[in-house]
Amino acid sequence: MISDEDEFDCTRALLQAYDYLDGEMGPEDCAKIREHLAKCGPCLKEYDIDQMLKTLVRRSCGCEAAPTELRTQIMARISSLIALNVELQDEPG
Repeated sequence: MISDEDEFDCTRALLQAYDYLDGEMGPEDCAKIREHLAKCGPCLKEYDIDQMLKTLVRRSCGCEAAPTELRTQIMARISSLIALNVELQDEPG
């Protein structure tokens, strides 16, 4: 989650664009992204490109399932990243 002390800059907005597009952000963070996009033309343009790309991929590849091996590799990588994130959050300091 984005803390109020953090400046919500272009870098952060663009890094979180896909999380926003996928509906994977909380309401407070969504509001900050919307506010930034409303004020920042270059980020809005980049967001629009990301949105169009996502729509194009969905339309072009929506009926094709990823190969089982690829899905297994992706899920294993996600699981290891989640475990690493939990470990880092549990570290003191």
